[in-house]
Amino acid sequence: MQAVTLNNGVELPLLDFGVYQIPVDDTERAVSEALVVGYRLLDTAAAYGGEEAVGRAISSGGIPREDLFVTTTLWVQDTPAQDDTRRAYETSLNELGLDYLDLYLMHQPLVWHSGVR
Repeated sequence: MQAVTLNNGVELPLLDFGVYQIPVDDTERAVSEALVVGYRLLDTAAAYGGEEAVGRAISSGGIPREDLFVTTTLWVQDTPAQDDTRRAYETSLNELGLDYLDLYLMHQPLVWHSGVR
């Protein structure tokens, strides 16, 4: 899988496998198959409800964690307070069964930044 090296030295795979709109019951299998064919960037979100399935696929995939780039997204309801954000981050880590994320995105950051709800 081709990757680009970011300014901080992190390698970001150029092609990701996102689980948006994959039924939760199919997510583990889909991610497992994606890993087999070479995907190394996995993209999920707390709102999709499949973080645990993604984590199971990672755990059983036989690929060292350092060879994967895992990103998930903070859902908009968890952004108003720092404690909510930290709790949501830790929940995602627990659901995924990981010690760290490579990228943690914020869904609709403009909404919270501007104060519009």
